[in-house]
Amino acid sequence: MNTDERLKDIAVFLLEYANRLMGSGVHTSRVVRNTRRIACSMDVDVHMSILQRTIVLSVCDNRTGKVFNEVGTIPAFPISFALNAELSALSWEAYDRKLPLEEIWQKYRQIVGRPRINPVCVLGLVAAANAAFCALFGGDWKACAIVFLATLVGFKLRQFMQGKGQNHYIVTVAVAFVASLVASVSLMFDTTAETAIATSVLFLVPGVPLLNGVIDILEGHVLTGSSRLIQALLLVLCIAVGLSCTLMLMKNDLL
Repeated sequence: MNTDERLKDIAVFLLEYANRLMGSGVHTSRVVRNTRRIACSMDVDVHMSILQRTIVLSVCDNRTGKVFNEVGTIPAFPISFALNAELSALSWEAYDRKLPLEEIWQKYRQIVGRPRINPVCVLGLVAAANAAFCALFGGDWKACAIVFLATLVGFKLRQFMQGKGQNHYIVTVAVAFVASLVASVSLMFDTTAETAIATSVLFLVPGVPLLNGVIDILEGHVLTGSSRLIQALLLVLCIAVGLSCTLMLMKNDLL
């Protein structure tokens, strides 16, 4: 039997766990399944109401029927598929081995406390991936090199502005404008300039929110899914605004 204090401790952990998953780019049904799996390992039931920015969580002791409620704001974390996979594995380990709450907390802190990938490494990988997109859409090697440079400049600006706590939408507009403006250098060379400019902003496309929004709606979490789709579409609009500014500046060279 779980005491009142114990029930509160379980609720605090489950809310922290669910918040981390939601903030790291996991679709809603997976968050619910993983959280309930851990709750089941400690002989409690959990009911969750998940919104775009808030989670309301109720933990119920299966034996006594006592209920404890927790409400928390979902923070924004960097999207990490490796982290999400490890947290999901933790839920299975807790369920299979009936781990005590203290050990689950310890393993959770070890997972989220691991150092992130070096930002310089991320910068290079993103630039290489975006250059590959340029090649995929028919760009020649000159265009790919220019897109690589444009992505380096744009993504570095994004890291800087996010580090300063700037609004995400303003960051997206500014980065799309700068990246496409750098890519417009391709107009000076005999290369596939249109492809270079068009693909220079692809690293900003919010693929994870778009995918999660569709999955959430299909699995019945309509409100959360709609919120994610609206957010993703606003980011796409911001990309279009930034790219349009460059096209307006360079329209004479493009015609």
